[in-house]
Amino acid sequence: MPPIEFRVMTSGAFTAAHLALIPQLEHLTGTKVVTASTSIGTGEMSIPNRLKRGEVVDIIIVAEHVLRQFIADGLALAEGHAVVARSSIAFAVRAGAPKPDIGSADALRRTLLQAKSIGYSASESGKYFSGELVQRLGIAGEVLPKSRLIGGGERVGAVIARGEVEIGLQQVSELLPVPGIAHITPLPPELQKVSTFAAGIAASCPNPSLARTVIEFLTSPRAVDAIRNSGLQTP
Repeated sequence: MPPIEFRVMTSGAFTAAHLALIPQLEHLTGTKVVTASTSIGTGEMSIPNRLKRGEVVDIIIVAEHVLRQFIADGLALAEGHAVVARSSIAFAVRAGAPKPDIGSADALRRTLLQAKSIGYSASESGKYFSGELVQRLGIAGEVLPKSRLIGGGERVGAVIARGEVEIGLQQVSELLPVPGIAHITPLPPELQKVSTFAAGIAASCPNPSLARTVIEFLTSPRAVDAIRNSGLQTP
């Protein structure tokens, strides 16, 4: 009997690509694709906690090191996983605001020191910002107190668009779809962090064979345009 649905949990970086690929995935699987999560999240509704509770999921798409931890914790299968994309980090401001100068380390340092408020996510880009970037720039003491962690799966861009923070950063692919923001500008090369995202089969997956077929599709030329158009790079 064919499956009733195919369930996907993805972190924010791959969300836009995943949503664009749903028609092809539904044709491939012969069933409805349910997007169970579009963010790694925080708290009880985070992807890790939902997996720990045994929620039925077919595939998980998250940062590669997170997936490896899921495998180590028994939340994902060791076989069948694959890298599907690479992602860069960018800053953005509210639509209508001047373009921020972040073209070099010195320029980024000045911009962050001058900003009244800064938003960052609970996922890879935010961890890099709060745990490494501002330390490398030597401004953690001045910048972190005026920085706001955006949790609960909300996009940093949405908070920028509402005017609640002056500037914010997230993966390029998470900023591009958000209305009301502008000047999505990547970090300067010497400070950029490129993250690798991978798809794996959840331990609770009822049909691992079908999940492997989907992951093979995500790494095939048929998925390349949707992945690149979302602001990601293919492996």
